[in-house]
Amino acid sequence: MNNSDRRSFLQSAGLAGMMSAVAPAALAQGSAVHEKARTTAPASKHSIRFAVIGLDHAHIYSMTAAVQRGGGQLVAVYGTDPKQIAEFLAKFGDVKLARSDAEILDDKSIQLIVGASIPDLRAPLGVRAMQAGKDYLADKPGIVSLEQLAEVRRTVAATGRKFAVMYSERLEVRSAVYAGELVRSGAIGRVIQTINLGPHRVNAPSRPDWFWDKARFGGILTDIGSHQADQFLYYTNSNQARVVASQTGNLAHPQYPRFEDFGDMTLVGNGGTGYVRVDWYTPDGLSTWGDGRLFILGTEGYIELRKYINVASDLAGGDHLYIVDKKQARYIDCKDVALPFGPQFVTDIVERTQTAQDQQQALLAAELVLTAQAHATRPVLG
Repeated sequence: MNNSDRRSFLQSAGLAGMMSAVAPAALAQGSAVHEKARTTAPASKHSIRFAVIGLDHAHIYSMTAAVQRGGGQLVAVYGTDPKQIAEFLAKFGDVKLARSDAEILDDKSIQLIVGASIPDLRAPLGVRAMQAGKDYLADKPGIVSLEQLAEVRRTVAATGRKFAVMYSERLEVRSAVYAGELVRSGAIGRVIQTINLGPHRVNAPSRPDWFWDKARFGGILTDIGSHQADQFLYYTNSNQARVVASQTGNLAHPQYPRFEDFGDMTLVGNGGTGYVRVDWYTPDGLSTWGDGRLFILGTEGYIELRKYINVASDLAGGDHLYIVDKKQARYIDCKDVALPFGPQFVTDIVERTQTAQDQQQALLAAELVLTAQAHATRPVLG
């Protein structure tokens, strides 16, 4: 019952006099304040030349657009699937189609490689890009084994180049961006825990063969869970962390024995703790691919994000943020929040800074999920 309904009920019951004895602050706790957040992205300060290698995941479209927003000039693309190439060129116009990835890597005028190839090919490409004197932005998961991670770290140290990962569920989700601003401003005190729920719809008929092969996508915690590990580190401001427990399993897709459709993990860092649950169980009754949710618990309040949908409500679309602090409960519509990653990342490339993404934190997120994957137990069902 909302505030006006409660007041009408009390009046009709002859108890209106009791209302005057109730403190206004107490009444305010029962109703949420509705706000609309509006922010502007940092201005593009620089221009760079970049190329795309690998079109195997549709994330490449948002990754390319993000770099373009930051001042990137797309000069070449290489792929191996004619259909993927045609769709990419239809989206991004008259871009040079390279004859090989080596043609792009050998072009010294290109500063950045953006790639969304099959997951097990992403880290090797990034190593080659860094060795060629270029920075690299990989789709997640950027790395699918601890051996690949070790090689990436060696190459970063040896070349001084960037191996960035597009953790899009934070970097390209407006409510997640605004939650970061609230956390950094101290709006809920010190963050001590995050809880991430990352359900996805499997869409089996549309999936390529590699999607069902754990050796190629790294496992469910490596794949989907990389988003959540990144968010745990970022919101708790942790630069050291470890896996406490993890489990993975294939509970609903026996026809794909090398697939995993459920996983969870518990993490602890030097800034807080985190719990992550991911799955491929989104039912057909949901109007989008997944009801992604994030809970951020602070010492003076908490935040909940309904990233992509607010189920069975009149609030359309996604980017819904709820915050409760010492004073009030608020609902914040984040649809007009700007996405700063592109301009920040291009600036980082030119100025050799780490504003868009901290290199150590990006690779620590990969280390956490790879470790969780390697030591995961099977889910225990009754």
